[in-house]
Amino acid sequence: MKQGVDRLSDYDYQLPAEQVAQVPAPQRDGARLMVLGPEGPRHHRVADLPTLVPALLGEGALLVVNDTRVIPARLLARKLHGDVPGGAVELLLCDPVEQETGEHWQETWRCLYRARRPLRPGSALALAGDSPPAAEVVCDEGGGRAVVRFSGQGSGGLLAALERIGQVPLPPYIRRPPGPEDAGRYQTVYARVPGAVAAPTAGLHFTEELLAALESHGVRRVSITLHVGPGTFAPVHEEDLSRHVMHAERYHIPEETAEAIAQARRAGRRVLAVGTTVVRALESATLPGQNVPRPGWGESALFIRPPYHFRAVDALLTNFHLPRSTLLMLVSALAGRRRVLAAYAEAVRAGYRFYSYGDAMLIPSPMEDLPE
Repeated sequence: MKQGVDRLSDYDYQLPAEQVAQVPAPQRDGARLMVLGPEGPRHHRVADLPTLVPALLGEGALLVVNDTRVIPARLLARKLHGDVPGGAVELLLCDPVEQETGEHWQETWRCLYRARRPLRPGSALALAGDSPPAAEVVCDEGGGRAVVRFSGQGSGGLLAALERIGQVPLPPYIRRPPGPEDAGRYQTVYARVPGAVAAPTAGLHFTEELLAALESHGVRRVSITLHVGPGTFAPVHEEDLSRHVMHAERYHIPEETAEAIAQARRAGRRVLAVGTTVVRALESATLPGQNVPRPGWGESALFIRPPYHFRAVDALLTNFHLPRSTLLMLVSALAGRRRVLAAYAEAVRAGYRFYSYGDAMLIPSPMEDLPE
């Protein structure tokens, strides 16, 4: 991009509340798909991807997905005063701090919490659900954050217990309690590695049949893992974007994924990232001046906004994002802020559904921004 825009207010737009999707589409691949190119937006369905991807990206495009699995990280609890339950507490598990495995296990996690009063170090929490583990507050970090120690018995540790007592952590803009259908629909069909507290939502549109159709059209699929944290929904407070600090997220690039990208580069084939989490992982793992990511574990605190030169990613499939968000800025770095905001205005006019359970956008290539 030729020019950076470093003001938060430059990434704002108006969205009617009724266009924030509260439930998923009846069919995953039945969602609408806006294709954004230099000539402007065109309207399709996600089910059209097997023909659209080769037509727009060329033969042999490489699809990169995030195989993280959302854990039921929302816990309901009450403060314990002796053996007497007290005020209600809601916990959202974010990051593991320490883990001791075995028949008698103990895990310490950093959590977000909601309660009428701050949590006191050393206080016990009574978790709701079937055979819950014990929970003790280690410290209150302020700002609705606390470190909590969980302990219990049996194989599988806390993750196994969460399957009994946890709830799906739906995003805050979905204003309903999680239902039975969310356990499956707020999860990609290729989710494999547990650890995310939010779904990589661009991947929610894929079905096994759609993936097979893409493969039959010459589109190969590889994966990375980035465990999406609650910071993905954290608002940006600084008007001067140069002062914003990104939340850090751990990622893993498998050897076979790095090699597949290297082969695609040598053959002149394009790399299509499914979602902003894939973009952040691949770009964080790729050194300046290179176009192939390094394999292995890493941590991404990369803030992608205009101007940005993409190293590992050629194209992006993504959902529609919150106004004034870092995700909207990332998309703007690829397609241009004015072009993206114009496309969002068209999506609002055309009745698209927004955010996690909403419709999708395909950006086949990086583009210069529209003129003033």
